[in-house]
Amino acid sequence: MNARRWTAGLLAAVATVALAGCTSAQGREKACTTTAEGIIECAADQRSAPPKLAGELLTGGTYDISEARGQVVVVNFWGSWCAPCRAEADDLEAVYQATKGSGVAFLGINVQDQRDKAKAFEEGRVTYPSLFDPASRLALDLDIPPNTVPATVVLDREGRVAVVIRAAVKQEGLQPIVERVAGEKPAPD
Repeated sequence: MNARRWTAGLLAAVATVALAGCTSAQGREKACTTTAEGIIECAADQRSAPPKLAGELLTGGTYDISEARGQVVVVNFWGSWCAPCRAEADDLEAVYQATKGSGVAFLGINVQDQRDKAKAFEEGRVTYPSLFDPASRLALDLDIPPNTVPATVVLDREGRVAVVIRAAVKQEGLQPIVERVAGEKPAPD
């Protein structure tokens, strides 16, 4: 329990620093807005460099998000111990099934969990892969890291953070966001 509190505190501190002034690592001001629902959205021409999200899959093998470049990637941070994570699992899977034909991939990142409990949680619920990150280190690689679990991050086709949702999602709220990011025109070279 102390590890969860420490990790949550660390993520909150990192998020506070990342959002202060909403500036990127290069000091350039980003056009990010926060909706009344707490959804953070960044303008396409102001998104920072793609995060490095890679590691061991929950079911074995490895995954590197750079291999999904060219696709919109919906990244969901979750834990089997998290009641809102259990509540949103069916909605995430429904959005995945509805959008995967449009060049959208989903990736779960399991945090603060035991592998056997995480695998049991996913079985029969979701068909997309999940990274196993019991120490919750991968969130720190995001320019605007999630600081709650569950959290969902939508990466554009260039791998940059487009949207951060720091709450459980429902299909009717998430699907239009994913479809909008998937419909964005690529940036000119």
